[in-house]
Amino acid sequence: MENALKKMNLSFTGTGKHVINFENFLSQKDAVFLDVRSKEECDTLRFNFDLFDIKVIEIPIEELPDRINELPKDKLIGAFCSSKTRAAWAYIYLISKDFEQVKWISAGNEDIGAVLKPGKIFKQLN
Repeated sequence: MENALKKMNLSFTGTGKHVINFENFLSQKDAVFLDVRSKEECDTLRFNFDLFDIKVIEIPIEELPDRINELPKDKLIGAFCSSKTRAAWAYIYLISKDFEQVKWISAGNEDIGAVLKPGKIFKQLN
């Protein structure tokens, strides 16, 4: 964890390379959407991005240390939660565990809904 934190200097945070907006994340192929919201939140609003060739893995933030082996190290992982706070924690944790292809999705539930309009889905089908 110490090494991950040491990397988060002004150059790191100032360039924003650790963050990806949801629309750009959707354009990534064969990526993983890591949903770190609680089970109850996922039961209330569940995401499926198969149409975009993005796998969704739901791991509540408190279970991440015990379930880290469910995540691939060879694919882009976008960490998500509705408030962005747990996504930040997940991002830092994964970086500390030598995951190199990790981004922090800077979007909440409303932002995802705003992107997934019929036109965006239609384009994926054609």
